[in-house]
Amino acid sequence: MLENFWFNVQYGINHVLDVKAYDHLLFLIVLTVPYLFKDWKRVFLLVTMFTLGHTLSLVLAVYNIVSVKASMVEFLIPITILVVALFNVFTSGKGAQKEKVGILFLSTLFFGLIHGLGFAREFKMLLGDSDNKIVLLLEFALGIELSQIIIVFSVLLFGYIMQTIFRFNKRDWIMVISAIVVGLVIPMILNSEFLS
Repeated sequence: MLENFWFNVQYGINHVLDVKAYDHLLFLIVLTVPYLFKDWKRVFLLVTMFTLGHTLSLVLAVYNIVSVKASMVEFLIPITILVVALFNVFTSGKGAQKEKVGILFLSTLFFGLIHGLGFAREFKMLLGDSDNKIVLLLEFALGIELSQIIIVFSVLLFGYIMQTIFRFNKRDWIMVISAIVVGLVIPMILNSEFLS
C-alpha cells in the first residue's frame, strides 16, 4: 500500500521534473519570476491553482467526460506559457502581479486544465482497470505539487541571488527571463502538429 502510494507520488514528481517535457518547467519559471520570497503565499496559491486544473482535467479525461485532440493540446500548452511570459514583459515593474484575480490566475488554471488533458492518455495507461482512480489521481497530484514547490523555491532562490548578490534590477530580471522563455516557446508553437 505504502509502496503504491510512493510510486504514484514519485510519478507525479517525475512528470513535472522531466527535462524532455520542459513546458511545465517553463510555465513555472514565468509564473514565479516576478515574485520574491515574501510573496510566497501568492506563489503557492498560483501553483495550487495549476495543480487543481491539472487534476480536474485528468478526472474529466479518465472518466471520458472530456476528450480533446492531442495536436490541439500540444499547440495550446506553449500558447499559455507565451501569454504569461508576455504579460511579465509588459507589466514588469508595474505591480500588476499584485492583482487579486487576474490573467495569471486564469491562465494558471487554464494551463493546468490543458496540461492535464495532454497527459491524460499516458495517465489512463498507468491506471489500467484500477478501482481506486480518484486515490491514484490524488497521490499523483501530491507528487505534482511537491515537485512544483521545489521548482518554485529554486526560481525564487535564484532570483534572490541575482537581485541581491549580483545587483540585477528586478524589472530587468523579469524581462530577461521572460524574454528567454518567449524565445523558447515560439518554436514550440510554430513546430506544433496543429499548425502543419
